[in-house]
Amino acid sequence: MSYTKLYQPYSFKGIELKNRFLMAPMTRSRASQPGDVPNALMAEYYAQRASAGLIITEATQVSLQGMGYAKTPGIYSQAQIDGWKLTTDAVHQAGSKIFLQLWHVGRVSSSKVNGMQPVGPSAIIAENTSVYIFDGAPNGDATFVPVESPRALDIQEIGTVVSEFANGAKNAIEAGFDGVEIHGANGYLIDQFLRSNSNKRTDEYGGTKENRIRLLIEITKAVIEAVGKEKTGVRLSPFISFKDMDDPEILETIMLAATELNKLDIAYIHLCEADWADAPIIPLDFRKELRSKFGNTIIATGNKTPEEGEELLEENLVDLIGFGRKFLTNPDYPARVKVNAPLNEISDNHTLFGGGDARGYTDYSFLV
Repeated sequence: MSYTKLYQPYSFKGIELKNRFLMAPMTRSRASQPGDVPNALMAEYYAQRASAGLIITEATQVSLQGMGYAKTPGIYSQAQIDGWKLTTDAVHQAGSKIFLQLWHVGRVSSSKVNGMQPVGPSAIIAENTSVYIFDGAPNGDATFVPVESPRALDIQEIGTVVSEFANGAKNAIEAGFDGVEIHGANGYLIDQFLRSNSNKRTDEYGGTKENRIRLLIEITKAVIEAVGKEKTGVRLSPFISFKDMDDPEILETIMLAATELNKLDIAYIHLCEADWADAPIIPLDFRKELRSKFGNTIIATGNKTPEEGEELLEENLVDLIGFGRKFLTNPDYPARVKVNAPLNEISDNHTLFGGGDARGYTDYSFLV
């Protein structure tokens, strides 16, 4: 295949992309300690993958409370802002654009990670869910520990969370990012508020679908006020139910959220789609309905082949295609696709999360 659409330039909200390949966010746990500070190794990693038209960084916590996994980077201290400047400078010099993903894990955490009890919309634990720490295990491996029972956020604390996202967005722009992505997917805090099984509140943030999308909309408005709608995207995962997030009402809730996000005229919605072998297939009707309700850029990510991505672009159901693991192991992935070159495979699963050095991180080969 020639993949005409994948290699086309694309423009959204004044941001010019050289192609429609997007490097999807992937947690890698390489931040420097203490302080969860982005570093030069991370800058090298992202710059190597600047063959993508747009890079979305790994999830980045907006506060210490919002942290759920060890050695993940933050965006709430000056040291973190300065550390991220290494990455944005390197990626821009290499010819790509980069957005920072803003993250609060909510109930998906443990005091073993950040010394704090997790929080969520309600005091409901995420069953069969783990996070990881580094406790000196062989090979520097991450050690998985079960999440702890959360406490419910009070109204004042919800306001604080909204402010933390806005401050994180400001800090990201100070660090040189082209925009930010609000992480409303994958069972983390915003997603927990969206879903009826994890959100049992009886105040204005719970009960009806309109109330359950309130936190997402308030955060989005605050981020828009901080950095502008043209620099604001949102990630959602309507068909993903791991981390104990199975909710029969989620598709209707997501469509309601998409309608409200369209009114706010944000830059894009990024669909995080399941990427395992027996994952649910996103129905064509859902994609068409989303396109009818949201007028700006739509991104689809979820272990797609280039052929599948090209087809979605040709049918005008999405505008950018995200690739995760393929960029992880193939920094020059678009070049390899163009010439049908062999792909690198993951060299060592021990280096996916942590490890602290270049092994399995910046040592994957290029075609030339």
